[in-house]
Amino acid sequence: MSEQRHPPYAASCPDCDVDLESDAPNEIVDFYRRHHRVTGHDVAFTRIDPALGEAVDEDDLDEVYTLADVVAQLEGEYDDGAPIGAVAAAMSERGTSLGETLEEVHEIRMNGALYEPRDDHLRAF
Repeated sequence: MSEQRHPPYAASCPDCDVDLESDAPNEIVDFYRRHHRVTGHDVAFTRIDPALGEAVDEDDLDEVYTLADVVAQLEGEYDDGAPIGAVAAAMSERGTSLGETLEEVHEIRMNGALYEPRDDHLRAF
């Protein structure tokens, strides 16, 4: 009997009882954007890749978990910057919703502390 493999990321809308599992964290962000645009509902991560938690070392953050700090720690793990979905997943572990994270990304980018080397991938200045 083979063991069923679950993708490392999953999200769900508690209001609609719809969910998505994915190997790519940015697919969760795309799911959120489509679902929120149609329903106005937020979507929450229900599963996050355990390796993501290891990549964000809380001891290095001096107990201040700003989004820019999380991006700075994750960006080295990826060639094209940290996927916005991975950043959102890490922030959800710190109590920030996916929608709140995307709003904060926009604000911080407009202030010049983050940039996108390619669509939906972030780097900190």
